[in-house]
Amino acid sequence: MPAPDGRLRLLLGAFGDPGHAFPLIALGRALVARGHSVVLQTWSRWEPDVRAAGMQFAAAPEYHVFPTRERPLKPYEAVVRATGSTQPLVASFQPDVVVADILTLAPALAAELEGVPVATVIPHVDPRSEPGWPPYSLGARLARTAVGRRLWGAAGRVTDVGLEQGRRELNETRRRLGLGPLDRVHGGISTSLALVATFPQLEYPRRAPLASTHVVGPLLWEPPFGEVPLPPGDAPLVLVAPSTSQDPSHRLLRAALAGLADAPVRVLASTNRRPLTGAVDVPPNARLVDWVSYSRTMPRCDVVVCHGGHGTVARALASGCVVVAVPAAGDMNENAARVDWAGVGVRVPRRLCNPTAVRLAVERALASSALRSRARELAAWSAEHDAAAQAAGLIEALAVRHTN
Repeated sequence: MPAPDGRLRLLLGAFGDPGHAFPLIALGRALVARGHSVVLQTWSRWEPDVRAAGMQFAAAPEYHVFPTRERPLKPYEAVVRATGSTQPLVASFQPDVVVADILTLAPALAAELEGVPVATVIPHVDPRSEPGWPPYSLGARLARTAVGRRLWGAAGRVTDVGLEQGRRELNETRRRLGLGPLDRVHGGISTSLALVATFPQLEYPRRAPLASTHVVGPLLWEPPFGEVPLPPGDAPLVLVAPSTSQDPSHRLLRAALAGLADAPVRVLASTNRRPLTGAVDVPPNARLVDWVSYSRTMPRCDVVVCHGGHGTVARALASGCVVVAVPAAGDMNENAARVDWAGVGVRVPRRLCNPTAVRLAVERALASSALRSRARELAAWSAEHDAAAQAAGLIEALAVRHTN
């Protein structure tokens, strides 16, 4: 129950990579600023940043969400173990609300076991589809015609099989934990409160709003970092910002540096602290660094070339940059499709990740006044909407509803 002065005890959970942990840090910082007591359960690498933001830190079980060849996992088997280790934290802290990242099931399940209301943060576009929409993460745009919608409807029946399998696997996990089954897919999204942390301009229009779902805008946070010297001159500035988790051979980085070598632009490229395999040619108009502060650098840029990770795309658009997205995997394909659909950037298929294609995409991004204007519209929207504050207010309202 909230304290008499309205202060809440809030447990946040994000077990994932930066694209999942950073939005929860942004949200937690806003909740602390509103006077609430906040614990963030996440990986130990973020402990100093969590504490610097005024939150308490709790170590999360560190496991890979997706199975890999090196780390084979049966579906949801790690979630049962993680829930078991998280439930004592929920029981001892007695939060008024638990807020979990969409992929971080353990805190949500532990909260349900303890009778605590749950909110979900979706740190990208909403994955829940409607009839006639292209399958999520395929990288296809919304159909313009009835024929196209019928075709996507047929394709959707194939993806529905996968969603139903996911429902069965989650229900098996719930059975092992002593919870009842769910009759809906996307069972990892709370029906009490879902916070979609993206631009509403990237969301496809729905026939009817989803219950208890709010598109609040991007929840942006990054580790503190100083200024990075820019390439000299006054030509348009292009930032090459590869993924922190994909493309281990730096294919996009190499293609961008080679393709823009003799273009009338300045190039700032980052390895994102990922080791380079083999030499990389850095042309005279470019500078290659290990890390760069997006919040400091992107406002000075004209174009951001990236893989399409949502955090990078959102920060670029909040800075008014046109995006060139070359998706590598997963929801990057979806983000690239939304960037194209919303008219804020250019997408390049993964198979065309080469110097010529990247250069042509950057040239188009720089030449199009429509793309630049639309990107600036999103930057203006971001400046006028405090996503973290809106999300915090909705969490407060959920806590009040639960006590009444």
